[in-house]
Amino acid sequence: MKLKVYDLTGKAVDEIQMPFSEEVREDLIRRAVLSEESREFQPKGNYRWAGLQTSAKYIGRKEAYATLKNRGQSKLPREFYGGGSPGRVRRIPSSVKGRRAHPPNADKILIEQINKKEWLKAAKSAFSASFAPESVKKRGHKIGEKYPAILTDDFESLNKTKEIVKVLGIFISEDMKKAKDNRQKITGIRRRTRSVRYPKSALIIASKGSAVLKAARNIAGIDTVDPKDLKVKNLAPGSLPGRPIIITKKALVELETLWGAKK
Repeated sequence: MKLKVYDLTGKAVDEIQMPFSEEVREDLIRRAVLSEESREFQPKGNYRWAGLQTSAKYIGRKEAYATLKNRGQSKLPREFYGGGSPGRVRRIPSSVKGRRAHPPNADKILIEQINKKEWLKAAKSAFSASFAPESVKKRGHKIGEKYPAILTDDFESLNKTKEIVKVLGIFISEDMKKAKDNRQKITGIRRRTRSVRYPKSALIIASKGSAVLKAARNIAGIDTVDPKDLKVKNLAPGSLPGRPIIITKKALVELETLWGAKK
């Protein structure tokens, strides 16, 4: 399938062959997204030496130095002050600042593994869904007549946010407005780095180190990524395929090299 390549004014200047044409497999996409998200889980557990970093020790032999024999005290691990005098009980769960009896372990396997070929098929499937206007509209996005949007490499050199907004307005102006108008406050959780969130809009894919990757980060609902770091969850947030994509011709060639073209 031939796709048009547009310049910064929205004029078709070239054509390129679509490198991927996979069947949209929502089951594979969902599995790949869950696998990627599981790699970001924070393991739950306790500090390995919690309650054990103390001078307390247990002396079992009755004739040993600093023994508690004939002292009228329980023979438990006690702090060692020197000179043979015992201190407070430590280390055991029943003592003050002692270790927990059965603490949670951090050795639980949280990552949901996925085969490389299976992930690659899911990535191509999600990518193909993003280039299908019917899948994009089904997800609730509003796109123009010139979508799918493959831009010339000049788009990567844009370093002004207002210039990027002007170019994106040619293809997804209504979708950008929808994302900006439907922002939500993040409430109930303290110490967050941001206070509002926006619905997902388009995903910009450009070569690594491009100025556009940094300049477009503050646009509501827009995410940026280079081909090497592209994940299935970027293409299908919430495991729902059909997110609109703005990609440059150079990035599409790089993606074809990384993933391999269709046979």
